[in-house]
Amino acid sequence: MRNDGTNTVARRDFLRSLGAWGAVAALGMVLPKRSSAGDVKSGGRRPNIVFIIADDMGWADIGYHGSEIQTPNLDALARTGIRFDHHYVAPTCTPTRVGLMTGRYPSRYGVVAPAYGDIFDDDTVTLAAALKRCGYRAAISGKWHMGSPPDCVPLKYGFDTSYGYFHGQIDPYTHLYKTGEACWHRNDVLVEEKGHATDLITDEAVRVIEETRDEPLFLYVAYSVPHSPLDEPEPWVGLYANRYDSPSRRWFAASITHMDAGIGRIMEALERTGMRGDTLVVFISDNGGQKSWHNAKQYHGRYADKPHDVLGDNRPLRGWKGGVYEGGIRVPALVNWPGVLKPGVISEPVHIVDWMPTLCALAECSPEPLPAWDGLNVWPLIAGRAASAGVRTMYWKTPNAYAVRQGSLKLILDDQFGKPELFAIDEDPYEEHDLAAEKPAVVKKLRALAQTIAQEDRSRKDA
Repeated sequence: MRNDGTNTVARRDFLRSLGAWGAVAALGMVLPKRSSAGDVKSGGRRPNIVFIIADDMGWADIGYHGSEIQTPNLDALARTGIRFDHHYVAPTCTPTRVGLMTGRYPSRYGVVAPAYGDIFDDDTVTLAAALKRCGYRAAISGKWHMGSPPDCVPLKYGFDTSYGYFHGQIDPYTHLYKTGEACWHRNDVLVEEKGHATDLITDEAVRVIEETRDEPLFLYVAYSVPHSPLDEPEPWVGLYANRYDSPSRRWFAASITHMDAGIGRIMEALERTGMRGDTLVVFISDNGGQKSWHNAKQYHGRYADKPHDVLGDNRPLRGWKGGVYEGGIRVPALVNWPGVLKPGVISEPVHIVDWMPTLCALAECSPEPLPAWDGLNVWPLIAGRAASAGVRTMYWKTPNAYAVRQGSLKLILDDQFGKPELFAIDEDPYEEHDLAAEKPAVVKKLRALAQTIAQEDRSRKDA
């Protein structure tokens, strides 16, 4: 339920009075033409969409969640926009990005962990491709990680321009992958450039905004931080000289504040070009924070003497990146559109697969053929026109586990649908009390549900 100070009982009564229309909105179904933001924007222009994603930023790694990490620009967007209290993603990077770009659980493509090679089907309509067909200019700046070059690259899947890096992670200054492989590119062609990845990704985002003319813009900004390895300029690290005992936690905090400053520059560019009032901005992390990292051989040994012993902070949530406890899959997230969205908090569960159907509906775009989305259009929830999206079912698969959430109940199973753990998330958000032994009937029901959903999954050999 969205909490913006409105009397919730009155809101429910109002929705009931809408009859069938209220039911449609509550279920998150695609709404008719000019059904949402277009009604309140002069001229009915379809909105620009700027979707920003951080890499490995934990629940407690953002200012508005009480962190010591300075994120003034993100805090401002949260204060004047809508925060999601239960925004779910996949536990690792490629799966989350595949979910965003397809509106489907990434396991539908055999993606359950960081993946390379050929991921999408030839007929896959990505979010970028769908919006491009509807008149949007689509641009990516930053991390791709949804297939390997030269065949599986952003321009093949709907982007008009691409810039950044192809692989899972890079050294922020050399821009090389951990194996030493070059993957920094412009428009899918490898290039060599100097500078910190955070600054280069921001520079490109600003350039795209400044060159936008009449067509609406879809800009996907995928930062490389705070994923390891971390190497930040001293002015940013110096902000935390007396904050943390661990050097790597200082690097981690510095990388987030550096990114936040870049996001501030993107917002300034939108203001300067007169685009801000017509632009929906979304920010999320791709998964929960990672606990630590150290490898003496990767990146040509540049980090052999720089162990990253303390990185993300997911407290008070349980677990880390890679796992299906809340700390691995529930992340900081917000949406902001000045003059259209009222500030507030949405406590209803939302999933990364919801964004493609939501943004397509907002852009009045119906992909052909219509994808078999696992996500819902949650714009009625975001816009405050529905109090609930109904009892949601959400699903995750990793190499080691399955998880399914229905309503407040969340079941975790090992990769053989074996040992169960059951949690009531609304009452036990930190997953401290396993109810599996007390509620065998619920375990049986949710296990069967997970098995049914999994029937549409692929193995990587089929992808």
